[in-house]
Amino acid sequence: MTETDQTNGKKVLVTGGAGFLGINQIRHLLSRGYKVVSYDVTDFDYPEASREDVRIVRGDIRNRRLLREAMEGVDFVVHTAAALPLYSASDIYTTDVEGTRNVLEAAKQNGVERVVHVSSTAVYGIPDHHPLYEDDKLEGVGPYGQAKIQAEMICLEYRAKGLAVPVIRPKSFVGPERLGVFALLYDWAHTGHNFPMIGSGENRYQLLDVEDLCDAITSCLVLPEEDVNDTFNIGAAEFSTMKSDYQVVLDHAGHGKKIVGFPALPAILGLRVLDRLGVSPLYKWVYETASKDSFVSIEKAQRKLGYAPKFSNKEALLRNFRWYLENLSRFENASGVSHRVPWKQGAVGFLKKVF
Repeated sequence: MTETDQTNGKKVLVTGGAGFLGINQIRHLLSRGYKVVSYDVTDFDYPEASREDVRIVRGDIRNRRLLREAMEGVDFVVHTAAALPLYSASDIYTTDVEGTRNVLEAAKQNGVERVVHVSSTAVYGIPDHHPLYEDDKLEGVGPYGQAKIQAEMICLEYRAKGLAVPVIRPKSFVGPERLGVFALLYDWAHTGHNFPMIGSGENRYQLLDVEDLCDAITSCLVLPEEDVNDTFNIGAAEFSTMKSDYQVVLDHAGHGKKIVGFPALPAILGLRVLDRLGVSPLYKWVYETASKDSFVSIEKAQRKLGYAPKFSNKEALLRNFRWYLENLSRFENASGVSHRVPWKQGAVGFLKKVF
């Protein structure tokens, strides 16, 4: 039996379906024969909106009634919706914590078979060892990291109530439609500037291609429940130092520019000040961990999900950069706080004048 045979007629609701991960997951599911419901607070402005096997519901996961109605007749839920770190602490809590409870309760009421919850490796905080394993201590940094831990606790609560809730903890992931903090690197590379890095850049920092993440999520829908009703780290299998991995983007841009390291402590102290002033393009967890090793063990996912990532850090960054260059006209003057638009460069943007 092929995967398409197994998914024939199955319907998946994707929360955050208009977001970066959401649209990639929807395309991944459609290519495998699923029907899809996108549930998102923002417009779904993709060509897939016209397909008969795609239903669009514009709604907030904090709206319990609409969420419950949208989930009627759904077999699976992939929960990607979240208020990201640049949102207010209040929005992060009500969306990432209370919203997750709403999703799980609506799924339980509608008899949904499984809810795949997309968490984050931000739940590990600033660790003192590597690689990180799924049973390591959880210590979130800032409202976002703390909310992700609380959301996972709610997932465990609903597992105890009999709902299958696989939890995915991905590393920072890139790919088509991804901008956010990575747009800083791509913009500076494209316009012919050296790129500043917190610390020497000799630390190992694992990333992830969104296609590999979508493979892992879909595996949680088709494999036996006893294998997937668990928590899994997801990341690239091949990665080197940040300086080496990010340099491939500057090399591809063709301007002969380089990654330039800054002493970590002064850079972090400076970003803390900018953060308090509201003019930092980076949030705390990013600038506090950027100069340190950051990688997780993917052994559990390989063993239980058959996870076999296709892209290295370098390949994932280049795939995303090529998409950026092809679509530059769509977002040249855009900025915001989601992964689908470039984050404001803030005071760091002034460095371009000397780089």
